Amino acid sequence: MTLHSIDSIREGLRKRSFSAAELARQAIEFAEAENPKTNAYLRFCTDRALAAAERVDRKLAAGEDAGPLAGVPIAVKDVILTKGVITTCASKMLENYVPPYDATAVERIEAAGGVIVGKTNCDEFAMGSSNENSAFGIVRNPVALDRVPGGSSGGSAAAVAQGTAVLSLGSDTGGSIRQPASFCGVVGVTPTYGRVSRYGLVAFASSLDHIGPFARTVKDAATLLEVMAGRDPLDSTSADAPVPNYAAHLDGRVKGLRLGVPTQYMKHATGETAELATRAIERFRRMGCEIRDISLPNTEHAVATYYIICTAEASSNLARFDGVRYTYRSPSSDTLSDMYRNSRGEAFGPEVKRRIMLGTYVLSHGYYDAYYLKAQKVRALITRDFTNAFQSVDAILAPVSPFPAFRIGEKVNDPMEMYLSDIYTITGSLAGIPCMSVPCGATTEGLPVGLQILCDHFDEQKMFRLAHAFENS
Repeated sequence: MTLHSIDSIREGLRKRSFSAAELARQAIEFAEAENPKTNAYLRFCTDRALAAAERVDRKLAAGEDAGPLAGVPIAVKDVILTKGVITTCASKMLENYVPPYDATAVERIEAAGGVIVGKTNCDEFAMGSSNENSAFGIVRNPVALDRVPGGSSGGSAAAVAQGTAVLSLGSDTGGSIRQPASFCGVVGVTPTYGRVSRYGLVAFASSLDHIGPFARTVKDAATLLEVMAGRDPLDSTSADAPVPNYAAHLDGRVKGLRLGVPTQYMKHATGETAELATRAIERFRRMGCEIRDISLPNTEHAVATYYIICTAEASSNLARFDGVRYTYRSPSSDTLSDMYRNSRGEAFGPEVKRRIMLGTYVLSHGYYDAYYLKAQKVRALITRDFTNAFQSVDAILAPVSPFPAFRIGEKVNDPMEMYLSDIYTITGSLAGIPCMSVPCGATTEGLPVGLQILCDHFDEQKMFRLAHAFENS
């Protein structure tokens, strides 16, 4: 599985070197054998995967187009709904929940011939930066098993890095795709807000949540995003913007592009991470790009702004998990109030409780204007910083994280230090712009480091072109 790409699978099916069903069986067997090392998967979808693969084989046998993802094994983060397959959000609250419908992204992947092989582990309700907050055990980084894979989409990043899936889906609220991609040495993409439908994505912070792809190559990530992207009538926030053929425009032509490097990002970057990012930026200069220093002056307020907005929205969104309908219900409750209190107290983990309490506080009477409303105003300023920057540059280059993958347990007792691991990714999420992580080297300990590329709204095509040229340079 490790060596497969979309193109190699397409070629293998064309030459009849293997069938899609054979590949699906091989993928699931390999993933089941490797999973004890990393705990990247929470469950496998064997019956569903084989049914999808057999549909691909029937289309190929009939001479029909089986789709751009024909036969490709794909893992899906367990906050994205899959009809008939338990979706837990890595929480005891939903440990037995079976969705009655598919997320739009999942529907489109299977319509394009993709084969969903399993659901991946994550931080509970996508809240975390290390994948240590899952109710079903931590995920280990396949590059170094004593290290975290990043979060919250650590299981999806680990599955691709481990080679147990060719592609995977994650969700990103403040860096939850880019940071794990950097830590695991794979490509991770956060598309423009609204580019991919959120229908079927369990909401954490509705104005910040994105679904995006992980892959081993830029081309594969671009292909998967193209399949998922586009207007969805089931999601009023999805954008009615044309979706280009991303892979067709990976022509390597980047000479003359103006690339901005934010001084606010680089002045805090130290050590090998900063050195690798600086080398990557210099590589773009050698490819003929013009490198400019730029200023994003409101960056220093980003972490505070993000954690006020995301916790407020989480507090509202998670109110539905009350023990009444499809969630965990505490067996030891005499009154309705006790049932609410006990069910939420027993089923939610510490990080989820922390964010609900913070969000409830900033939304409470007397604090709404002082915190939440002010945070939204600062968010508008952060967005304006990017709008101004893109008037003089074509894209922005920056580190993904201040450091590479840290050791399991190293930051778990220091929430503030954990939150700061997203300091470089939060700004792009607040602005809703497309951004991605592409591997740019490894430290002396062999830990991967990613370079972040950020572009203007709906300009994923240029972002992919830059990343692909860098990948092949």
